[in-house]
Amino acid sequence: MRALWMALCALARLWPGALAGCAEAGRCCPGRDPACFARGWRLDRVYGTCFCDQACRLTGDCCFDYDRACPARPCFVGEWSPWSGCAEQCKPTSRVRRRSVQQEPQNGGAPCPPLEERAGCLEYSTPQGQDCGHAFVPAFITTSAFNKERTRPAASPQWATHTEDAGYCMEFKTESLTPHCALENRPLTRWMRYLREGYTVCVHCQPPAMDAASLRCGDGLDSDGNQTLHWQAIGNPRCQGTWKKVRKVDQCSCPAVHSFIFI
Repeated sequence: MRALWMALCALARLWPGALAGCAEAGRCCPGRDPACFARGWRLDRVYGTCFCDQACRLTGDCCFDYDRACPARPCFVGEWSPWSGCAEQCKPTSRVRRRSVQQEPQNGGAPCPPLEERAGCLEYSTPQGQDCGHAFVPAFITTSAFNKERTRPAASPQWATHTEDAGYCMEFKTESLTPHCALENRPLTRWMRYLREGYTVCVHCQPPAMDAASLRCGDGLDSDGNQTLHWQAIGNPRCQGTWKKVRKVDQCSCPAVHSFIFI
């Protein structure tokens, strides 16, 4: 390759127009564009018509200076916006966050990543501040990572001061689940893929999912361990199944992929 470039440089001195390429023609085109060409040496060491479009990388007929004249520029995106509120109150729904494109990809640069993410959520108060949403069956769960984003309502007068940060953990053994859980591959719903039949999972009950009167999360605490209880994943209503209660403990100790929260 070094010898080739030396030969081209020598040729340029003898024949000034011989090294015409993308830079001299002022061409850099997206996609496949047969009109985006110049005269000069190609990367395959053939002199003649060479191309300055993005597809020339695949067809092997780029001008010798394509990489220098038309450098690949990846897409750049901004920071994520804050999460929106739930789309509706008092029922399982979704929240969204977005980011914008700061620089479009050019000349075959890396494409833009997803610009929008959605995740399941459930709010327990109306716009007027009234409690709601605690009467759902089956139990709704989501990844424990959502706890970092969860919005807690103002302290209810029915809760003692110490209860606002209180909670407990329920351990369940999964009995069945739909095949839709294993098909999830979106960033914020990928956690559903780790749900497995026969595994013990931990589900944390805490405000605001905790009912202010009963201090419960619809967790089947009163069941005898043989009763089959139903659950559903927030973010994909087709991911649902059954489990049986194992025990109630103060703190959850399951692996992160098997740790969830009531929502």
